[in-house]
Amino acid sequence: MSKTYLITGVSSGFGYEMTKQLLANGETVIGTVRNDTKVQHLIEKYPDTFFRKFLDVTDTEAIKELIADIYKHIDKVDVLINNAGYGFFGAAEELSEEEVNHIIATNLTGSIGMIRSILPHMRKQGGGRIIQMSSYGGQVAFAGNSMYHATKWGIEGFVESVAQEVAPFNIGMTIVEPGGARTEFRYGSAQVAQLMPEYNGNPAHDFLTMLDQQNGLAPGDPEKMATKIIESIAIAPAPLRMVLGSAALNSTIDTLEKRLVDFQSQTELAASTDFIE
Repeated sequence: MSKTYLITGVSSGFGYEMTKQLLANGETVIGTVRNDTKVQHLIEKYPDTFFRKFLDVTDTEAIKELIADIYKHIDKVDVLINNAGYGFFGAAEELSEEEVNHIIATNLTGSIGMIRSILPHMRKQGGGRIIQMSSYGGQVAFAGNSMYHATKWGIEGFVESVAQEVAPFNIGMTIVEPGGARTEFRYGSAQVAQLMPEYNGNPAHDFLTMLDQQNGLAPGDPEKMATKIIESIAIAPAPLRMVLGSAALNSTIDTLEKRLVDFQSQTELAASTDFIE
């Protein structure tokens, strides 16, 4: 039985790769874009199963209108994949207010809006699956990435909470945490702040080495990662988190182990603030 997928940001990166694979497998995809130039060939090749919708995920009202319009024409969206987002690099001091607000509106509140808008429909239809694209940067933080981490840590907390709320309605939620991959996210769409010379030689500018392809490409294969994300939809119950990439997993485990040791060292301190009955 074929499924209907709603995917944000399908013109590039994981969104494009998942859309391409799903359509080839006979699934139906409603894909959102801001510009449809890069998906014209999909529109022509799959006129009956690919439906392009224009959406700026920073527009909360537009999100509500899109979801309402979709459910006027179909009875069920089986899977929502929140994929739209971008990376933004620079020290916290280098970021403008507009840049801070825009990445929050795109990566965090945009995803929250999509989830909140579709939940009533998934609840009424008897269930569904929500895939939230995050990053291993939702667990591990690096200098020069503060606002990206803020959005990813934020959306992970939101999803982990909501997953508990909607599990009784047969709605499963999964946070996907990919490592570095050879997508436009790193080699095209990544944005850089107006850099200050005061931070030259500072860890905040280490990202410049990563973004330079002459220093080597990211290890992650977008096609393989997209395949694993799609395959996860059949897993029941839905896995809460899925890390993609061996380097990402190793870094995440190392970070969490260090964090656990730090917490465990605070046992006496924590207990010292309790009431003594």
